[in-house]
Amino acid sequence: MIFLHPAELGFALRQKLADWGYGARLFAQLLMLSGACLKRFGLVRDQVHFLGNYSLAIITVSGLFVGFVLGLQGYYTLQRYGASDALGLLVALSLVRELGPVVAALLFAGRAGASITAEIGLMRAGEQLTALEMMAVDPKLRILAPRLWGGIIALPLLTAVFSTVGILGGYAVGVLLIGVDAGAFWSQMQSGVDVFKDVGNGMIKSVVFGVAVTFIALLQGYVAQPTPEGVASATTRSVVISSLSVLGLDFILTVMMFSI
Repeated sequence: MIFLHPAELGFALRQKLADWGYGARLFAQLLMLSGACLKRFGLVRDQVHFLGNYSLAIITVSGLFVGFVLGLQGYYTLQRYGASDALGLLVALSLVRELGPVVAALLFAGRAGASITAEIGLMRAGEQLTALEMMAVDPKLRILAPRLWGGIIALPLLTAVFSTVGILGGYAVGVLLIGVDAGAFWSQMQSGVDVFKDVGNGMIKSVVFGVAVTFIALLQGYVAQPTPEGVASATTRSVVISSLSVLGLDFILTVMMFSI
């Protein structure tokens, strides 16, 4: 068993607090630059396209198969209680409340988050960020802020696509394959899903996840060591920290939204 000297423990704690403080200051700076960034909406639009459109394939395919599994497992579970007609409600609530925002955010962290970290890290390694500063161009305004807002806009849209495709997947398995009544599938869903409480809260989750995942990816790339090993390590940290943050934030938001 390894025991740390009190001085080493104190130094590690101080360094961790300094890292958190730097991250908080960077996030505050990006928020203050949001107005100027959104005035140049072309930069944000390009990032929405890059982060959202290139993640659409994995989001769509994953949502379809999650819907397949939900339809199949949900039917066999509900059938035991004679409630197979409620399959549409089960699939919809599972997707719009939890699986849609969470799984979409995890996939977004693995695909778009890793891409952001690697891109910013390579800019750091190639001294492109330093070159922008030498030309009196703020890299936070030109590089970081558009990507932050691109991720914030893209993830809720991807979440909506994931949930929609998942519901269609559940319909395909439950109604077309197994034989659940189509009218009961849609009517139970329509009567049981509340637009504001269920769909709205799911969208709020996706916005929060978009902020967390995108900022973590930007931060890890911005502070990455300017070496190939440093960029690789930063990319790995970005995916791991983002995934854990999504799961932790999901629990906190669920308690706040659905337990009151």
